[in-house]
Amino acid sequence: MKTADLIDDHADVLSLVHLPFRRFGSRAHIAGPIQTIKCFEDNSVVRKELESPGNGRVLVVDGGGSTRVALLGDMLAGLALKNGWAGLVLNAAIRDSVEIDQMDILVYALATSPIKSAKDGWGKAGEDIHFGGVELRPGDWVYADADGVLISERRLI
Repeated sequence: MKTADLIDDHADVLSLVHLPFRRFGSRAHIAGPIQTIKCFEDNSVVRKELESPGNGRVLVVDGGGSTRVALLGDMLAGLALKNGWAGLVLNAAIRDSVEIDQMDILVYALATSPIKSAKDGWGKAGEDIHFGGVELRPGDWVYADADGVLISERRLI
């Protein structure tokens, strides 16, 4: 799967998440249905979702664009792998980037920060979110590789 080929063939039904993402992990690409989370500098709901079966889904987190604290580290990335999540897209920062780079996962994030997040339980899963010029809804599909992150309302491949 290549996002460049997908956009060439399906430009009318794809949207580019236009953010300066950094890629982490050893997986070359991901494709899967979206599960959404909206939170700010608190990863409690992220942990809760990653503790459940991913079934090949991609966790898309609107962290409000904060790069002050990390919403994901190596322990949560390992939990994602263990529970069958295809990958993560975060409008936020991560930490433990060297360790995550060694994992068979693909994570998109805005930046890194060594500071861990709060654990106060703030956040909601399963809501429509908006970032990077795109509306993201649970059940939409994400296609991502080295060239970018694309969203479709339906499965394309």
